[in-house]
Amino acid sequence: MSKEKSNESQLLAGALKPTLIVGVIAIALSSLVRGLSGFYGALLAQFIVAIYFVVHILVSRLTRNLDPISTMAMAMTSYFAKLTLLGLFLWALGNYTDRDVIDRASFGISACAITLAWLGGEVASYLKLKTHLPLPPTHS
Repeated sequence: MSKEKSNESQLLAGALKPTLIVGVIAIALSSLVRGLSGFYGALLAQFIVAIYFVVHILVSRLTRNLDPISTMAMAMTSYFAKLTLLGLFLWALGNYTDRDVIDRASFGISACAITLAWLGGEVASYLKLKTHLPLPPTHS
């Protein structure tokens, strides 16, 4: 008996590979260009982006059997919480860390590149899924 992977697991697996590849490249380039502060900036970007999107996948998995209104409520609550926490994180990063410790440019450029890699991997994985959407009944 073969156990089929869930859609969320397939999306996560498809997104992780390009994210890790781009993340490693971003960390290496940031380290070469900006030194240790670039390394920390790119590493922090990898961590933040991965957490942000993994939470999205987990919420999707938790709400897969809920009705559409509950799913939308969970998605909006999750989005609001992630946006608020990301804003607080960026505020704390700007106010409580020194630019010599965490390079802001390395963080920003790496976060954008890693985000694009995640989204590209997730879209590519989604296109490979064999999802069956119920069609409304036809009235003749």
